[in-house]
Amino acid sequence: QVQLVESGGGLVQAGGSLRLSCAASGGTFSSYPMGWFRQAPGQGREWVAGISWSGSSAVYADSVEGRFTISRDNAKNTVYLEMNSLKPEDTAVYYCAANTRDSGVYYSPSRYAAWGQGTQVTVSS
Repeated sequence: QVQLVESGGGLVQAGGSLRLSCAASGGTFSSYPMGWFRQAPGQGREWVAGISWSGSSAVYADSVEGRFTISRDNAKNTVYLEMNSLKPEDTAVYYCAANTRDSGVYYSPSRYAAWGQGTQVTVSS
């Protein structure tokens, strides 16, 4: 069973940048499509970005398109989320997730079987 651990969150001013990392152990990371989600207080879990198992394909939510970049290093069993031009509305707990069931990159949290514990990102205005 794959285990996921996020890191890199913190407090940043609006317009700043952060790079989140998600390290995987167990399972076969290089075969899993990965996703990043976020959840703000009182809100549901929102899909942010997804990447194919090979890293050749990435997709983004409209709200982060052009500001965030998802990438992965299969040799290091790690997926990243580079976040630039951060806004206060980006404040949330960010989670990485692995689709261990098939090769699809999905928007729905229910399609991802493995989750990290989350890392807090706070953007001050």
